[in-house]
Amino acid sequence: MQYPLTEQIGNPDLLVGREKEFKNFDNWLNNIPKRLSKSRVILARRKSGKTAFVQRIFNKLWSENGVIIPFYFAFTEDKVWYPDLAIEYYKAFASQYISFLERDQRLVKESLSLDEIKQYGITKSIKPFISNVDSLIQDRTSGSHDLMWRNAVSAPDRFAAYFNKRILVILDEFQYVSQYVYLDQSHQIQEKTLPGSWHNLVESKIAPMLVTGSYVGWLVQLMHQYLKAGRLKQIYMSPYLTEEEGLQAVYKYAEVYQVPITHESAGQINKLCMSDPFFISCVIQSEYEERDLTTQEGVVAAVNYEISNRESEMSMTWGEYIEFTLQRINDIHAKNIVLFMSKNADRDWTPKELKDALHLELDTKEIHNRLRILVQSDLIMEGVSDIRYKGIQDGTLYLILRNRFEEEISSFTPDLKKDFNEELEKLKKDKKSLQGKLNNLLDKVA
Repeated sequence: MQYPLTEQIGNPDLLVGREKEFKNFDNWLNNIPKRLSKSRVILARRKSGKTAFVQRIFNKLWSENGVIIPFYFAFTEDKVWYPDLAIEYYKAFASQYISFLERDQRLVKESLSLDEIKQYGITKSIKPFISNVDSLIQDRTSGSHDLMWRNAVSAPDRFAAYFNKRILVILDEFQYVSQYVYLDQSHQIQEKTLPGSWHNLVESKIAPMLVTGSYVGWLVQLMHQYLKAGRLKQIYMSPYLTEEEGLQAVYKYAEVYQVPITHESAGQINKLCMSDPFFISCVIQSEYEERDLTTQEGVVAAVNYEISNRESEMSMTWGEYIEFTLQRINDIHAKNIVLFMSKNADRDWTPKELKDALHLELDTKEIHNRLRILVQSDLIMEGVSDIRYKGIQDGTLYLILRNRFEEEISSFTPDLKKDFNEELEKLKKDKKSLQGKLNNLLDKVA
């Protein structure tokens, strides 16, 4: 397979597992030529592997050179002026479309200029390229920025219809389009309604969309407000692999980064990292000075470092996420609620039940307001009714929350090393079952 789109994961071999997810999407992709596939959105928290997953789909479709032409565009947290984004979006689409036709990988990595796109249209008699570029330049000169954007954002669907093609529109980190796009060149006036541009395009069966977002509550809110929830089929992606896929990831990362491990320590790393590939990669690449992943003590120390040390990749990544999500409600009560609900994520909770369980000095209305904000911040979930809420069953998040908030809330410093060792002692008791899984996996690796 070829990799015209440089995958953020780095070495392509590091994308391990996800067999169930790829099988599901293969069925969906196979139905696109028949105009049977509905646009989809992948919902998952940050560092769950969404970007690696959709970038692999792009590279797979590009390499197959079949009837589906992939288009990938990632929105970023950088401020951008409205007409500049229109040109950037159109150039990316046109360049990737041409790269697919010409089998030129370079055009995926670096977009053509508008003049080069127009010249290609003249040479190959592709009239839409000529008229689109002329319109973009003319509308920019006249200040018709809305027309520029409509021209750009509708291009995949228009090309699919004009040439009877099938185009997959992959929009990564879609939520950022509602916050970092500005109507003025000095970046003072935000264009927060831009997601509505895809209101009708999202229903296309000739150019269906595959959308991703790392802030689930934020993205779902945008879908309800601008795209109508039913127009995008929601696919939730767990950040965790299966236990066997997690073990495979441990071996693969250790091999690629040339880090010594043993069969026993591989199982220990996978257990403590909960088969979370990002967590595993952080431990394998840990900057912990005394790192030794061949012993239980070394594994526990490395895992503890990644959770507890503010300078570790794991801690810094989650720190950014938590600071962003808690910026709207950063008080001791909110921290207490989210930590408690993460610990007791096996059931729903009402504001009254939380008030009683945590002895909160807040009335139930204030607690309910905090719960709604925590849902939008992706730190808890809605329950089975309008007054019930549930903690997210995310073991990695819970460890980070414990390390950051537990001492502040209870004046008790968490002893994560002790907890990790207890987990591994339980693992040893189940060594026979683990050995069977290891033997099966080693056969596959071999």
